Amino acid sequence: MINRVAPAFLIPVLFSLFCIFVGIVFAKKDHPTAGITGLSLSTFKDNWSSKYQNTNNAGIPDPDGAIYWNFNALVGLFFPAVTGIMAGSNRSASLKDTQRSIPVGTLAATLTTSALYLVSVLLFGALATREKLLTDRLLTATVAWPFPAIIYIGIILSTLGAALQSLTGAPRLLAAIANDDILPVLNYFKVADGSEPHIATLFTAFICICCVVIGNLDLITPTITMFFLLCYAGVNLSCFLLDLLDAPSWRPRWKFHHWSLSLLGASLCMVIMFLISWSFTIVSLALASLIYYYVSIKGKAGDWGDGFKSAYFQLALRSLRSLGASQVHPKNWYPIPLIFCRPWGKLPENVPCHPKLADFANCMKKKGRGMSIFVSILDGDYHECAEDAKTACKQLSTYIDYKRCEGVAEIVVAPNMSAGFRGIIQTMGLGNLKPNIVVMRYPEIWRRENLTEIPATFVGIINDCIVANKAVVIVKGLDEWPNEYQRQYGTIDLYWIVRDGGLMLLLSQLLLTKESFESCKIQVFCIAEEDSDAEELKADVKKFLYDLRMQAEVIVVTMKSWDTQVEGGGGGGGAQQDESAEAFTGAQRRIAAYLGEMKERAEREGAPLMADGKAVVVNEMQVEKFLYTTLKLNSTILRYSRMAAVVLVSLPPPPLNHPAYFYMEYMDLLVDNVPRLLMVRGYRRDVVTLFT
Repeated sequence: MINRVAPAFLIPVLFSLFCIFVGIVFAKKDHPTAGITGLSLSTFKDNWSSKYQNTNNAGIPDPDGAIYWNFNALVGLFFPAVTGIMAGSNRSASLKDTQRSIPVGTLAATLTTSALYLVSVLLFGALATREKLLTDRLLTATVAWPFPAIIYIGIILSTLGAALQSLTGAPRLLAAIANDDILPVLNYFKVADGSEPHIATLFTAFICICCVVIGNLDLITPTITMFFLLCYAGVNLSCFLLDLLDAPSWRPRWKFHHWSLSLLGASLCMVIMFLISWSFTIVSLALASLIYYYVSIKGKAGDWGDGFKSAYFQLALRSLRSLGASQVHPKNWYPIPLIFCRPWGKLPENVPCHPKLADFANCMKKKGRGMSIFVSILDGDYHECAEDAKTACKQLSTYIDYKRCEGVAEIVVAPNMSAGFRGIIQTMGLGNLKPNIVVMRYPEIWRRENLTEIPATFVGIINDCIVANKAVVIVKGLDEWPNEYQRQYGTIDLYWIVRDGGLMLLLSQLLLTKESFESCKIQVFCIAEEDSDAEELKADVKKFLYDLRMQAEVIVVTMKSWDTQVEGGGGGGGAQQDESAEAFTGAQRRIAAYLGEMKERAEREGAPLMADGKAVVVNEMQVEKFLYTTLKLNSTILRYSRMAAVVLVSLPPPPLNHPAYFYMEYMDLLVDNVPRLLMVRGYRRDVVTLFT
């Protein structure tokens, strides 16, 4: 409707401009009123220089006036007169061909109005004295031909037309923002497609009426200028980012576009804002930042794209290239855990991961910062399970967000768990952003639920990690792992059996950065061959920890005292020894039974000993040695660390050519009666350094 009646407003306005210029040409000295000099070069020279004055609230010069004008203030006063550049964009829905109409119409309107403003300033500067220019607020009507009433009508129609144009553009823009759910607080202004935004129009009219009631546009225009400049700075900044980042979707039709022009435009907008009022500029920027933060937290994601996401993408690519694929120095090493979510057994329906895995993943990162990769394996054919994998990935991502863990979710479809994990360990990650630690839960249920496939799968995963040079952390007692609100007391005990590059030490330090473990102290247990070596080993370890800037108590356990504990249960550890000995006897009995079945099957089939589908060589003396060593370690842990908040122990690698079932028996004996245990295996490199 407004578009149809636009000529009715435009024609009288153009006629008014014609009358003004005719009146300027025919004006003479003191005609049509005093202060008019006619077009005069001397008058032009007198008015050329600046002479800022104080005015009253009505804008009339007054030496005692409260308002002082300067160039910066006048820029803020004049700027709203040149803010129609976005009019075409605001009403793009009404245009037949937006890609052609907006640039042509905007450029034509900008050039035309700029020429009119410039010519008007020059002509009026040569037409009247400075006093007349300052005091006659409707000088255009005074000099108009043939009489002033034409200009009054033109001003009214021009103002009314501009107001109606704004009342058609602004409410639609407000309704569009509300429909996009950018600001949830604007939901009241939503409209259906094709409907008129009545509520938004009333709200816009209310704001306009409030501004009119103030009665002084000179006070309103600087405020409006700030918001216009913020809008233009944002548009220029978006164009600058899209052009600079070479976004494939950025294809401007304007052939002469360059990112430097957009940057210059955004910079000029900011400079003008500070020139007008630095205090109001800071307030405006703070308000815009708060709105952006509110939108990012409460607003719903739209499908219009985000220039900052493109910047993040380019920054990530460049950072990844700069990292390269060479080995990272220990002081720049960050844990990137691969959290293996596939449960040993079954989880309740719609539960994508063990509830405590994300809590543990956060404990492996300093202040929760860093990337974790949560992966799970879906058994089946990829073509048949692709949609199920997407659904599972969304559920896992929701779980990660709910647990406030910085990480990503991946679901892999594979014929079985072993094949899926082998693919994950080889392909997951890029360059130096590949996961370097595999984290999984210890399968405590493998025997009581008779899950016979678990031993081979579990041992296969550990062997795959060793071949791929990945560190391994296996969590026993995950159900009891504390969350961020459950404060722990006591000690974090490390049983440092083999060299692991310092990973166990680093994990203990990361645990101390968490609120749940910050009250704990670290104890490092080392194993010495002879009593005579104990003091020297203790001094060396203390010196090493001091150089690493790590505080811990060092305790040395000798092999002799180890043997004494196992044989006699001395030192007040009788109860612990009884428990360990009982578990040891049970493991011996089960291994002997399993080995007997293997031998019977081999004799019956006339084949070598087979386990897990491959030939094995069983050295019974070696099996006994492994069991005995595990018994000694378990009894030592129970003696010294039964009340520890968490125990960290070196993970023994699976022995070559041993059945997976035997290794699970070793592990069960190691973790027996230890409520919360981390089994850690480093990889062939250091993760801590003496150098800062």
